[in-house]
Amino acid sequence: MNRYARYALRIASLAVALGLWQLLTAQDIDLWLRFSQFPTVTDVAHTFADRLAGPDYWTDLTDSLTRILTGFLLAAVLGVATGVLVARSRLAEDLLGPVLEVIRPIPAIALVPVAILLFPSNEQGIVFITCAAAFFPVLVSTRHAVRALTPVWEEAVRTMGGGRWRVLGSVVLPGALPGVFGGLSVGIGVSWICVISAEMISGQYGVGYRTWQDYTVVDYPGVFVGMVTIGVLGWLTSTAVELLGRRLTRWLPRTAYVPTARPKPARTGAPPSPARAAVRKDTRAHPEEARDEHLVRD
Repeated sequence: MNRYARYALRIASLAVALGLWQLLTAQDIDLWLRFSQFPTVTDVAHTFADRLAGPDYWTDLTDSLTRILTGFLLAAVLGVATGVLVARSRLAEDLLGPVLEVIRPIPAIALVPVAILLFPSNEQGIVFITCAAAFFPVLVSTRHAVRALTPVWEEAVRTMGGGRWRVLGSVVLPGALPGVFGGLSVGIGVSWICVISAEMISGQYGVGYRTWQDYTVVDYPGVFVGMVTIGVLGWLTSTAVELLGRRLTRWLPRTAYVPTARPKPARTGAPPSPARAAVRKDTRAHPEEARDEHLVRD
């Protein structure tokens, strides 16, 4: 399947999902799920068009993007640095490891009261929650990626006279990049979940704040506009992280799916080739070499 066929298939799947949504809501289908309570696709589209024409939508969009990018960039820098430090230094692992492992299971959204008490403004608290949400996925993936590096590469650099910083820049960071970007991809998604939740609780502007306000005034098309906006923004940012990761790891070997050929049926009645007959004769004298017979080709 070529690239254009795959794009067409993706667009078709999205169109089918929207068509099913429109059918279930327009016909007020109530079997077990109550689709009659949902707005139709056309209602959401009209509300979306009205929001795009006003200034509030773009203000909310700008505020949410500013918060997510600030918190995520801080988490990326701190997570990578801490992950490398913990993976490379036993002292750092002993000092920071217990504290990090105790804090890591706490959901970032549970830190909202801490952020309200700790920071002088709601804006700084939301950025803190966003950073905390992405920090631990980046930290864990970086730590595992650094520990998984083969020591032969480091030994080769040290043999050629490279020092600690040379090893870090030539071996550790490039070798850990695939794992780092795996953590970044997870972190950006978790960051969106937490920033929207934080905006609903303590924000004044933002997509999450506007979505919650629409819910409180029973504006369900507006709620779905916020949900669609969050989904599109999350998809775009995660795609950007993935594309950046692919560009920075172009030196890695890429694998593509290749359908395996159907094995040919064994020929019956045909005499064995001279090479195969010689191998069979030799394996009678040396039974331990019989397992290598399949390496011979006619």
